[in-house]
Amino acid sequence: MRVLAIESSCDDTAAAVLDADGVRSSVVASQDLVHGRYGGVVPELASRQHVLAIVPIIERALADAHVTLDDIEGVAATYGPGLVGSLLVGLQAAKGIAFARGLPFVGVDHLEGHLLAILLDRPVAFPYLGLLVSGGHTSLYVVDGVGAYRLLGRTRDDAAGEAFDKGAKMLGLGYPGGREIDRLATDGDRRAIRFPRATLKRGAYDLSFSGVKTALRQYLLEERGAPLADVCASFQEAIVDMLAAPTLRAAHDLGLETVVVSGGVSANRRLRARMEEEGARAGLTVLFPRFAYCTDNAAMIGYAGRARLLRGERHPLTLNAAATAPIGLPDALPHAADAEP
Repeated sequence: MRVLAIESSCDDTAAAVLDADGVRSSVVASQDLVHGRYGGVVPELASRQHVLAIVPIIERALADAHVTLDDIEGVAATYGPGLVGSLLVGLQAAKGIAFARGLPFVGVDHLEGHLLAILLDRPVAFPYLGLLVSGGHTSLYVVDGVGAYRLLGRTRDDAAGEAFDKGAKMLGLGYPGGREIDRLATDGDRRAIRFPRATLKRGAYDLSFSGVKTALRQYLLEERGAPLADVCASFQEAIVDMLAAPTLRAAHDLGLETVVVSGGVSANRRLRARMEEEGARAGLTVLFPRFAYCTDNAAMIGYAGRARLLRGERHPLTLNAAATAPIGLPDALPHAADAEP
């Protein structure tokens, strides 16, 4: 089955074409220049940019794959979680194509896409431990298979990527902030400042990043004068510590041999180095998707969507966008014979 996939959950407009041979094309239009002046994503502006970009991005994905809509056999799109205005643009485009062409359609949970993104590059045996770490989400799952996920823990407040971006804003850096902190931290001393690491008494694998963000603000108010690179490196190290510790502990407790780190923050170089080093010492295989599949993209949505379409799962065209969504979609998903046209 050749599938067209669309992703528009936040500020990237993306489309991809996948078939039995893998990813035929994957195109992403970034909105960094639009939101950079505000230091974060402005939902209304994001929605408007999606409206402008969605058709050209779909057309380019088809052209790059050397196919037309006549060659597409199924359509998948992110239905949540995310910014509702942004989600609606991609979801409505996908449903419109499916309706006009009489094609099967399925909605995909954005988090499911991230958890399965590693499978775009290589086969990975189930079950594996998935650390999903991005600007809006930070959580730990056991991935038993496509559509089978067990939540172990999640952030109680800010996501790790949100902490990076807000920290960067406090430091007067550019947007996206996590990328800037990663760049500057390369030349800094990560032991220069001891920022606190949150330890939660309940929820063995839960996380919290609001405290380290507050600690950075307090440090800056006190004007202690450490070099910017040292501040970035120390702040980054605290966040990486809080991600690595519960992940490695969960892998040990559950006897899992493979850890997959995905989401936008998985592109952070220090997180990659630490997870690989500590994973090797613990006898674990630690894997990351390639950089293009770490951040939001439609190829990962296409992988999850195509797998569901191939086993007969369908969504009615009444499916709506959801700001929050249960990962993996409801169990009682309609099958081909029951789905609305």
